[in-house]
Amino acid sequence: MQLIIVAKTQKKEYNSMSRLEKEIERLKSKPKDYTYEEAKSLLNKLGYIENNKGKTSGSRVRFVNKDNVKIDLHKPHPKNILKGYQIESILKILIERGEF
Repeated sequence: MQLIIVAKTQKKEYNSMSRLEKEIERLKSKPKDYTYEEAKSLLNKLGYIENNKGKTSGSRVRFVNKDNVKIDLHKPHPKNILKGYQIESILKILIERGEF
């Protein structure tokens, strides 16, 4: 009976990972199906605000935080999946900034 309690406790601890932590771990795993919406959600939670680069920006988007750190992306189309280099770029900036 004691083993069952330990197993439930460990499961509870594992499930206590926050949504933000799960999103960060997903980005770090560099998935092939990482969407623009996932990136936008994560960046918003980290304090970055989406801003298009003007009327003629097309699919170009810039995320800016309070320290004026900029992350530039192209919205993928027609699919919503980011390219590998875009994921690498996001990771590089966030790691350099000590965001996680």
